[in-house]
Amino acid sequence: MKISKVETFLVRWGDVTRPAEANFGSATAVVAIHADGLVGLGEASPMQGGVASLAVVARDMAPALIGADALDHAVILDRLLHKLIKLGPDGIVTGALAAIDIALWDLKGKAFRQPIYKLLGGAWRTRIPFYASIGNNGARDVDGVVKAVEARFKAEQPSAIKIRWDGARGEIDRDIAGDIAKAKAVRKLVGDDFPLAFDANNRYSIGAAIRVGRVLEDLGYLWFEEPVEYYHPKAMGEVAQRLDITVSAGEQSYTLQSVAALIDSGVRMVQPDIVKMGGITGLMQCAALCHAHGVEFVPHQTQPAIGNAANLHVLATHMRATRPAELADGWSRCADTFVNAPKPDAGCLVVPDGAGLGLAIDEAMLARRRVDLNG
Repeated sequence: MKISKVETFLVRWGDVTRPAEANFGSATAVVAIHADGLVGLGEASPMQGGVASLAVVARDMAPALIGADALDHAVILDRLLHKLIKLGPDGIVTGALAAIDIALWDLKGKAFRQPIYKLLGGAWRTRIPFYASIGNNGARDVDGVVKAVEARFKAEQPSAIKIRWDGARGEIDRDIAGDIAKAKAVRKLVGDDFPLAFDANNRYSIGAAIRVGRVLEDLGYLWFEEPVEYYHPKAMGEVAQRLDITVSAGEQSYTLQSVAALIDSGVRMVQPDIVKMGGITGLMQCAALCHAHGVEFVPHQTQPAIGNAANLHVLATHMRATRPAELADGWSRCADTFVNAPKPDAGCLVVPDGAGLGLAIDEAMLARRRVDLNG
């Protein structure tokens, strides 16, 4: 399977009548790899609109891919990583490689006419429970948080809910009492037994994290995500070891080594993201690392179509799945382009069973939403 062409482009969300550059921040960063009449699609890290990772693919990776055999998958990834090792491996390089990796798996599945989960060894399940991940709660008052949660709860009927704070980083310990009030209001809304999680988005000092964590324990929350700044694994580990609630982290991790550092610090639930953590190959390696250390493997995932589908293929093969899959705000934003993208179905997401990723595309809508970055 000789690679003949590599494309990089954005698929914009929202109003396609607006100038493309006006909403780069609301887009999916796509890599399309052509080989033997087939096209594999991958998705890069969306950080800074995905433009940075796609630029690395277009300029520094695509020329080395032309003429390569798409089935030399592992060799391709290693060569590209070490070609650009001085730029990484954390960050842009691994986010770019994630897109290439997913696209190569999609190509391989299409070539062998099998869904990716079959190539990974088979599915333990093809219906995967999901949790509604509800963001921007730092900017809402208590009533606003309750209304946002209630709307998603009724519309999607998730298996669990996670409330996220988002907002500007660096505002440490800004409103501890308000955060606790919101956590209590959500628990009151959904009842005592419904599964809840709390994503602090790096908002607390160690002391404040422990204070909030104790309240979450009393409220019966299942996990406490990124309570302190993610780049301080020792601090994250200290919070994890001093609380009974499960402390999770890892969505900002791009390498196995950084995940290992979290585990060594005492974190017992790891949340790497498929479009940052080297794609399907990287996530499978991370799953093995977690299993070897007895740590829960619960991937972070906020992308609406390609990233979500790829993540579900990995989760389908994971025998030891302990938590639902993430379904973030605006999951339907690419539904008119990727017409069979996974969507809520009685508290679950169904893994696509077509060849490769299994995504079907409305080519006319793709043309309207596409913004090329090939120069």
